[in-house]
Amino acid sequence: MKKKAVIIGATSGIGKALARELVKNGYTVGITGRRKNLLLEIQKESPELIQIESFDNTKPNALKHVESLANKMGAINLLIISAGVGHINFNLDYAKENETNQLNVIAFSQMVNWGIHYFENQGHGHLVNLSSIASLRGGRAAPAYNASKAYQSNYFEGIAQRVTRSKLPIFTTDVKPGFVKTAMAKGPKMFWVASKEKAARQIFKSIQKKKRIVYITKRWRIIAWILKGIPWLFYKRM
Repeated sequence: MKKKAVIIGATSGIGKALARELVKNGYTVGITGRRKNLLLEIQKESPELIQIESFDNTKPNALKHVESLANKMGAINLLIISAGVGHINFNLDYAKENETNQLNVIAFSQMVNWGIHYFENQGHGHLVNLSSIASLRGGRAAPAYNASKAYQSNYFEGIAQRVTRSKLPIFTTDVKPGFVKTAMAKGPKMFWVASKEKAARQIFKSIQKKKRIVYITKRWRIIAWILKGIPWLFYKRM
């Protein structure tokens, strides 16, 4: 079977690094993003293996673009949702909260919905989302970001239940990165910051192993365990 993947949100960051990692491992890859010039730059690296489609996930015509890309590529067996946004928002500016929710919740749900129906009709596939370690608890610095990532993880768990009951060879992987050196990584107290390339390598390995939940890099599993165990009495003061 030919290996074909679509990455939603690949103009920069982990999405871009994943596109390169997949090409290196023999995939034909379709990449999307708002900035066509950046997509074209990536395509130049491997023009025979990379297809592009430029659009905004939050616009009404987004699904038409995804379908167009899938049709150009033929049957795809891997869909990775990497598009996302987050703001440090101590002032609780609603415009920033709304922008986060429009992409991380509304557009995300639409892409997952499309992807799972696509794979069910096809009879197989693998759906991957990049959520965040922030999905584990609320956060005063970026309330909508943490909440939207929690939504993504819970939505993915529901989809995992759905595909298990279907008994089709369809897999889901919820990727929870910690700090990765991208434009999305913000804040003065970052630690264990991984390169985009290292994150992409570990994500690809988790896809190969068809893991349902994975922390990137692996040591962030320790932080996840600590975060989930902190009592509210202490957490509220952090």
